[in-house]
Amino acid sequence: MDKLKAERVLQAGLDHKADFVELFIEETRSSGVSFTNRKVETANAGTEFGIGIRLIYGTEVFYASTSNDEEEHLIYLIKTLSKAKSDISKKVETVFQIADKSVSFQNKILIDPRTVGGEKKLSYLKRTDEVARSLSPLVKQVSARIIDSVTDILIYNSEGLSVKDHRVLSRFSLSVTTEKNGEIFSSSEAPGAGIGFEFFDTLNLDKLTKQATERSLRMLDAGYATGKKMPVVMGSGFGGVIFHEACGHPLETESIRKKASPFCDKLGTMIGQSCLTAVDEGFIENSWGSIGIDDEGHEVEKTVLIENGVLKNYLSDKIGSMETGSRRTGSARRESYKYAPVSRMRNTYIDKGSDDFEKMILSVEDGLYAKKMGGGSVNPATGEFNFAVEEAYLIKNGKITVPVRGATLIGKGDEIISRISMVGNDLEITAGMCGASSGSIPVTVGQPSLKVDEILVGGR
Repeated sequence: MDKLKAERVLQAGLDHKADFVELFIEETRSSGVSFTNRKVETANAGTEFGIGIRLIYGTEVFYASTSNDEEEHLIYLIKTLSKAKSDISKKVETVFQIADKSVSFQNKILIDPRTVGGEKKLSYLKRTDEVARSLSPLVKQVSARIIDSVTDILIYNSEGLSVKDHRVLSRFSLSVTTEKNGEIFSSSEAPGAGIGFEFFDTLNLDKLTKQATERSLRMLDAGYATGKKMPVVMGSGFGGVIFHEACGHPLETESIRKKASPFCDKLGTMIGQSCLTAVDEGFIENSWGSIGIDDEGHEVEKTVLIENGVLKNYLSDKIGSMETGSRRTGSARRESYKYAPVSRMRNTYIDKGSDDFEKMILSVEDGLYAKKMGGGSVNPATGEFNFAVEEAYLIKNGKITVPVRGATLIGKGDEIISRISMVGNDLEITAGMCGASSGSIPVTVGQPSLKVDEILVGGR
């Protein structure tokens, strides 16, 4: 869409007394190939184009989306949206002039995934299946998938903004299921990055497959965890999903402005011990959760959420900033043009500390080492969570002992944060997907190894 056309459409919104008008134009090409039980399960590719129109009156948001980019149709949608607020239109003098804005951050792409055919992708998937099955006859199912997407967005708004972003994502996922005496266990790996097909050429797929398979075999033979309150040492990487879910979402102004967060009115207060610092970073080069700009066209930044235990910032979009008084942090995100943006996380992690992993283990007489987390659920309003542990071991008298399965971690985010007493220096971030009111978006989560002094561990 050219600037003159955009200006006319935006002007129509202003003529209908909107305080702010925005056009979010998106084209995404995506593809995916999955391979399960030695055969292709799905293979798809497609292109989607659309435009999101947002009108803001005060802090009320009216939103529509369409795949029709004809000017007359877009103005019709604006008129339809505005009727929810007022039936009266009034010609106003243009108070904006669209100017291009450059993007400060951009991932480096070497191989455009659109140039790579399905056969090459399939060869990687077949290889993972062969490696997994070669390790043990107990392997009963191997499911592997490669997905990639290329997205171009263009944002115009009535403040005069015109900005583009080019986003490329690539991800590999693997699940290995083993079976013995009627018992089954599945283990997974799912790395992703904000780069092109070179991502798959640099992955050590044999190593990832071996890790998932051997983990599944270990846990298949493990006994079951016994539920009780105990200290827990959490491994680096995907353990950060608990912070993301139980603390990250309640720190978004989407929760704060609705008074649906345990962290309301707590800026500047001590919510954790001095060893704890947590960050949400808009851009880490080639990271899965990175964006060059947010989905309102605002510049991204490194936002310190918690510093040495003190709550420093919320994650804010335009509406969140207006309603809470928080500064905008470049955190407005949406799944696609079909959704209005809200404040969301990007690359969220507990920052590295100075504690030694071995000392964490030595400090525990009777506890759990949660080496790798699985899935779970959380109530964002209260921070209450329940997460499965995919790989866990008992800690006895300062030593890691036998593996256990069926362990879950149960608690409230604001309470658990205050019980983190040791933080390691082995920070690792991993790819994930996050669902909320503006759809499902790519994010990264992470943490170093850390010790929680007490948490309820569920078991059999």
